[in-house]
Amino acid sequence: MQWWYNVSTGQVESDDERGMGEDMLGPYATKEQAAHALEAAHEKTEKWDAEDREWDNSGASASWSAERAD
Repeated sequence: MQWWYNVSTGQVESDDERGMGEDMLGPYATKEQAAHALEAAHEKTEKWDAEDREWDNSGASASWSAERAD
């Protein structure tokens, strides 16, 4: 069974009871993992933001698509 976190209700839901749509995070292997979905998402976002800042500060060019459009 998989578990989901409903961001609208703040509830953990199983496959059998979960709602449909964009309000669901998951699937997670355990109910405990689903219960901590928002914390996990926040940690991932912070990590990706730090990687983006590191990339930006490295002098790498993010405008490659603009160069190819010419």
